[in-house]
Amino acid sequence: MTDAVNQNKWFAYFRPNPAARLRLFCFPYAGGSAAIFRTWPNNLPAMIEVRPVELPGRGARLKEPPFTHFPSLVQATAEALVTVLDQPFAFFGHSMGALIGFELIRYFRKNQIKTPVHLFVSGHTAPHILSKHRPIHNLPENEFIEELRQLNGTPEAVLQNQELMQLLIPILRADFAINETYRCQNDAPLACPMTVFGGCQDRDVTQDTLEAWREHTTGAFSLHLFEGDHFFLQRNEKEILQTIVNDLRPYLGVRSI
Repeated sequence: MTDAVNQNKWFAYFRPNPAARLRLFCFPYAGGSAAIFRTWPNNLPAMIEVRPVELPGRGARLKEPPFTHFPSLVQATAEALVTVLDQPFAFFGHSMGALIGFELIRYFRKNQIKTPVHLFVSGHTAPHILSKHRPIHNLPENEFIEELRQLNGTPEAVLQNQELMQLLIPILRADFAINETYRCQNDAPLACPMTVFGGCQDRDVTQDTLEAWREHTTGAFSLHLFEGDHFFLQRNEKEILQTIVNDLRPYLGVRSI
C-alpha cells in the first residue's frame, strides 16, 4: 500500500486546500466516524483546512478491525499524521476523540515530533479522573444496547435495526473498551493552549470534571458550556466553530475573519 493510499483512508471528507494556513485534525467520539465533521469545511474560513480522521472499523474502513488497545491506536494514528504536519496544525476531539488528541500530543512530544498550536477537547472528563460508572463494553447484548439508548447518541431507528446493530456493536464495544480501560499516566503538562467544550445537561461530564483539564496544560485555558447533553456538538456547531476560529486567529496571520 502506498503512502498516498494509506493517508487517504485516514482522512475522510478531506478537501485539499493549498491556500490554508493551518490544519485542523478532528477525532470522533466512540462509535462515531469522520462523517460527524463533514460540514465543518463549509463553515470554517478557507485559511483552515479540516482533516476529519477516519479510524479503522467505520466509514470506508468498516471492514478493518477496530483498535481495542489505546496505545496501539495512538501510535497508528500518529504514523498516519506525521507526514502531513508541514504547516501549523491543531487538534479537536469529542469524547473518546478528546483522549486521542491529548495522548497524540504526549506521543509527539515524547518522540520529538512537532506538536499542535492548540488542543480543543470536548465532552470528556479530564484524563486523570476515573469514571464512576460501571464498564459496559462486555455487557450482554441487550444490556449493552440499553446503555447506548441511555447515552442518547444512537438514533432509536438504528438501535431497533438488528442487522445494522450487528455491524455496529463490535465497533462500539471496541471503542468503549478503549475508553473504559484507559488510564492516564503521570507526565508533565502540555505546553499548548487548551480549549474545553461541554454540554450543560451532560449527566456524566460535569463542569468540575471539564475544569480539571486545566491541570494538563501550562498554556492558556478556557472552558465553554453549551445547551445539550453529551452530544451537544450538532446543535451548537456554529458557536463551537466560531470559538475555534477565535482561538486559532493568532496562527492565521489575520486580525479578523
